Amino acid sequence: MSDDDNLSENDLTAALRQFWWLHDARWYQGVKKRFGQEAANEINAEALRFVGRRVGTWYANTHGVPDGSSPAELAKAVAGLTRTMMTEQMMRSHVEEIGEESLETVVTEFFALRMLKAARSLEGYDCPCLDMRGGWYEGLGVKVQETTVECMRTGGSACRFHTEVRREAHTEVSAEIPVSAEVPAEQAS
Repeated sequence: MSDDDNLSENDLTAALRQFWWLHDARWYQGVKKRFGQEAANEINAEALRFVGRRVGTWYANTHGVPDGSSPAELAKAVAGLTRTMMTEQMMRSHVEEIGEESLETVVTEFFALRMLKAARSLEGYDCPCLDMRGGWYEGLGVKVQETTVECMRTGGSACRFHTEVRREAHTEVSAEIPVSAEVPAEQAS
């Protein structure tokens, strides 16, 4: 019996996440080298919004759509979405309800920034965080207004996102998520 047979499903899932993000980082560097940083930033933001939307839809189908008027439920969903995409070792963060209409996400450590710094690519990198998170909310069918209050990439001590819940009914989320290596053109954006 090899040591691989002793790995738990959680260990394998954590490794898969890390390898996927490593692929993402290498891909970003390749696009930057061949087509420039502006193209790399633009494509990275589009890709993360797309993935975020898929993860949000999956989360809504698996856990239910959070009440769009409840910051407490939305905070719980954001914490779950974060852990779906990243392990605690990859990103340290917490989400808390602030008042009756908003929540705040605070990220105190994020592996992508360490990787970008090591690759000497931090300068000129545009954080796609709001794009990814915007995809989450689209996938959940929840309307929010979100702003970056502080960013570690630009010198902040943490990344801080303020999310205000819009008091609108949420939209229905599709119950079907095609699992395929190819994405139909109409679903690619």
